[in-house]
Amino acid sequence: MDKHYLTPLFAPASIAILAGKADEPETLTSYAQALHPALRAQRFAGTLQFVDTHTSGTLADLAQRKSDLAIIALPPAEVPAALEVAGRIGCRAALVLSSGMDADQAANLKKIARREGLHLLGPNSLGFQRPHLQLNASAAGPLARDGSLALVCQSGALTSSILDWARNNAVGFSTVVSLGPNTDVDIAQVLDFLAHDARTQSIVIYMEGISNARRFMSALRSAANAKPVVVLKAGRKPAGNEAAQTHSGTIVGSDDVFDSALRRAGAVRVRSFVELFSAAKCLASRYRPVGKRLAIVTNGGGPGVLAADWVNEILLNLGKLSPESVLALTPQLPPLASLSDLIDLSEDAGAEHYRLAIEAASRDRQVDGVLAIFSPKIGADSCAVATALAEVKQRMSKPLLACWMGDASVVPARAILLDAAIPSFRTPEAAVGAFGNIASFYQNQQLLQQTPPPLSTLAKPDIEGARLVIESVLAERRKVLTEMESKTLLAAFHIPVTKTILARNAHEAMMIATQMGFPVALKIDSPDISHKSDVGGVALNIHSGTAARDAYTDMVQRVARLQPQARINGVTVQNMAGARRGREICIGLVTDDPFGPVITFGAGGTMIELINDRAMELPPLNQFLARRLIERSRVAETLGEWRGASAVDHDALEQVLLRVSEMVCALPQLREMDINPLIVDEQGVVAVDARIAIDHAANTSGGRADSFSHLAILPYPARYEHLWPMRGGGEYLVRPIHPDDAQMLQGLVQHLSPESRYFRFISSMVELPASMLARFTLIDYDREMALVAVFRERTVGADGDVTETERIVGVSRYVTNPDQSSCEFALVVADDFNGRGLGSRLMLSIMDVARDKGLAEMEGLVLANNPGMLRLMRSLGFVVKPYPDDADFRLVTHTL
Repeated sequence: MDKHYLTPLFAPASIAILAGKADEPETLTSYAQALHPALRAQRFAGTLQFVDTHTSGTLADLAQRKSDLAIIALPPAEVPAALEVAGRIGCRAALVLSSGMDADQAANLKKIARREGLHLLGPNSLGFQRPHLQLNASAAGPLARDGSLALVCQSGALTSSILDWARNNAVGFSTVVSLGPNTDVDIAQVLDFLAHDARTQSIVIYMEGISNARRFMSALRSAANAKPVVVLKAGRKPAGNEAAQTHSGTIVGSDDVFDSALRRAGAVRVRSFVELFSAAKCLASRYRPVGKRLAIVTNGGGPGVLAADWVNEILLNLGKLSPESVLALTPQLPPLASLSDLIDLSEDAGAEHYRLAIEAASRDRQVDGVLAIFSPKIGADSCAVATALAEVKQRMSKPLLACWMGDASVVPARAILLDAAIPSFRTPEAAVGAFGNIASFYQNQQLLQQTPPPLSTLAKPDIEGARLVIESVLAERRKVLTEMESKTLLAAFHIPVTKTILARNAHEAMMIATQMGFPVALKIDSPDISHKSDVGGVALNIHSGTAARDAYTDMVQRVARLQPQARINGVTVQNMAGARRGREICIGLVTDDPFGPVITFGAGGTMIELINDRAMELPPLNQFLARRLIERSRVAETLGEWRGASAVDHDALEQVLLRVSEMVCALPQLREMDINPLIVDEQGVVAVDARIAIDHAANTSGGRADSFSHLAILPYPARYEHLWPMRGGGEYLVRPIHPDDAQMLQGLVQHLSPESRYFRFISSMVELPASMLARFTLIDYDREMALVAVFRERTVGADGDVTETERIVGVSRYVTNPDQSSCEFALVVADDFNGRGLGSRLMLSIMDVARDKGLAEMEGLVLANNPGMLRLMRSLGFVVKPYPDDADFRLVTHTL
């Protein structure tokens, strides 16, 4: 049960091939004609059985040939029957190589697969390759060379093209998967497998769309937390977007929102096929996330300056040697060398000079990566310099990239760089861009680590009051709130709003304005008018009661003339915002298909459409994410001291974003929101106007009031936090795990006894590998849960000072099985806390969570020679029985 559920598909021990007879090529489909030689071109590590369902006898005979995987490459009409045969002979996975099967045919195959208990890759797939298994189960060309890079591609043509490119660029793959429209095993499931695959160190994805945003984000976040992921997505512009949706049969959505989703998932997006190849080169060299400072070593000023320009263009930083490094390196370089910004070695530079300069940059703490640029010169030996780079790379821990300019004279040198796995580029811009992709990991990983709860630590909002407003509007069969209703909703979440009172006639407008004090603003109040200023529905700077009365009359008459069908409730009267040097901001909400609600931030006022300043972030937010969202907007440059105005209150602005995030999490009925303008200055913020659109929430929560099924990223489930007394005295906190727990979790594992580690991990490892540690601490709370028992220890120092430290002393977790109704659990408790009730409490708590998520059964594997765990399981009501696949284990199950 430790194996991933897609292991029978991607790592089968035996394969049944249902693809007709190889010796009768005229009867084979084009895919079958490609499959037969592809499978036989190398020796598969497992067993292959070629099955002819027409002549191989009864199903009982076929059942004797039980296989993990069935590969089906038959005419579309024969595929359903072949899939049923695969299920009945005991296969646990199936691959259908075909093209052109429509959604109805695919749905029928999915139905058969689920009935027979098969994981189905296809239809409309070119298959997959697993080079280390010598398995080419594809029609995508010859088997790729073995490597650590995984490729997932939603285009068969691009799969073949990338593999062809890789053969000439020494790029190897752990896995290649081709996905087409209407495939059953989707991109999210493949990513989930690759996140767990030890042979995969990094992942490259070409995609056109997704079928389920929550599942995709969950799998992508899990994968990107464990290993670098680079994504090329088609459909960045409207024409491509429509074409991608037609081609892939999936939901494409807004390109800006997709950008935000990838950034939040910790992945990096590239914009072109060329960039994808560049990223593949870097990932194949196993470069990991670093900072943004790139040092440039060159023997020519021009190419170096071009590279430096591009460093600035893509918002990287030029890595400069420290004064100490400059002092030590200068005597070893040619007289004309310059180290002020670029590391310009001059035209007299040779291989030894490059070696010394790159080593110095590699050691310098002010440098995160090095780009070596070589321009052909008379007397310069390009191969010797390339050889020097190859030698230096073996001792470097930082990324090293190369740009060998020119063509014919440097071809042998590029071959040396290729053999040394040094990413090499023909132009400085391409090389800098490739480093930019590596550096983006560093920034996006910070976003990935954020797991905010649905509610901030600010004052508790009036959620029930906000729901009553929404329900009353929906009861009137309206979907757009009036300004008064919108501001009431904002006020329920403690967002400051201007005092606003509705006047039903001109006389009321005069009295209200006089009582408020001048100047005031008047605005038309109508559920049918979104942009008031477009119909003359706004009057500003009213300074007297008479002016307020006249403005009311003129406004109502004008709007009635321009919008005769609009319902007019009256006119709102509100004080003019007093901030003379305040900045106008727009904070909003859009709903994307498929990613759901997205929070926006940018410049506000009447020029918002023209300026088009809109940064985006997926909820939920915390202060870190709110701050980064503000920084990505163009208006951020005006929020500091600007043109004589004081810097704005950043904390107040961030709090509004946190409040909007709370609204989005708590109110699934929200569809659109514009707080525009939100006036912010050094005194704080105030919402001057707001427009909110709503709709009925989809009933996908199973009746649970705390469901967040409308969000692409599930918030941190703080409701599962509980403080428990410890047997023997003291207390401990049981709470869901979060990414910051990585070091404490590693400490727990390191201090376990060898026996306890073996009982938990079936391994003699003394600590968790980085990829496993990442996977255990950043989890998707929707499909899995890990609860940690945290104990606070007090220590008294020699000087009498008391310090408190937190320690994880136990972990229980479950992962939902593919059937979505059962889960597999695991449990570990620190040796020095055994016998104090932690194991029972952690198991009861994790069972409560599973029950709350609607799961029906919990199961797990326990070693037969672990009597303590078996005794605990029986005491909790688990049924213990033999595990048919391995006599060393017992299968324990509990109906929830």
